[in-house]
Amino acid sequence: MAFPRLVQSRSGKVALAFLDEYEGYIQSDDYDGYDYLAKKQSITHLACWAHARRKFAEVIKARKKPRGNPTQVKTLADDALDYIGKLYQIEKQAREQKMAPEQTYALRQEKSEPILDAFGEWLEKTQPLTPPQGFLGIAINYALRNWGKLTVYIEDGHLSPDNNTAENAIRPFVLGRKKWLFAGAPNGADAGAAFFSLIETAKANRLEPYSYLRCLFERLPLVKDQNEYRNLLPQYIDPALVNSARP
Repeated sequence: MAFPRLVQSRSGKVALAFLDEYEGYIQSDDYDGYDYLAKKQSITHLACWAHARRKFAEVIKARKKPRGNPTQVKTLADDALDYIGKLYQIEKQAREQKMAPEQTYALRQEKSEPILDAFGEWLEKTQPLTPPQGFLGIAINYALRNWGKLTVYIEDGHLSPDNNTAENAIRPFVLGRKKWLFAGAPNGADAGAAFFSLIETAKANRLEPYSYLRCLFERLPLVKDQNEYRNLLPQYIDPALVNSARP
């Protein structure tokens, strides 16, 4: 896929143009610009439970501890976190038992769906009782506004309830960019983004990044068509080729 030259903007039109040829699932936070993705029938948009949970955790963080009594009274925010915690316990069970996607799907249909139904009812019932501008009101409204996208993950065992894997992959670059600051020019930023993507995708496919890049650079001059370019991507390349490029 050839990436288009896009304006330097977070506009939803930019995301839509970037994913013009993409078909499948996209998971993101609640940034308004991503709402444009719903206009493409080929894309199914997922929300992230980690972002939704963080809103309720902020309520707990802001709560004052009672004087002279270390015991906290359970609140509505605690109830919400209990629901979310139960959903993640099911995900933990699937990981620990190394379930195949089909098994994960069946487990979610059996156990996660009833919890989601109960939590959705709780949110609907609690919303009118909560000031909308308070921390809890913001958390509840965030969850309800994104509810359709938050529940998509149970439809396919390949999906994750959150995008923590992707965020953890880009965290080193996010932390480093203040030190690196400027890429010099848009072309430099494009090149950096391409390298970051290749390295993290190689790691996700259990390829040693340095060996993968050596293999890539050795074979790129010999590529003749788009199909051969595709076969050099980390998710498609023969691991034996990468291992042979180890120094």
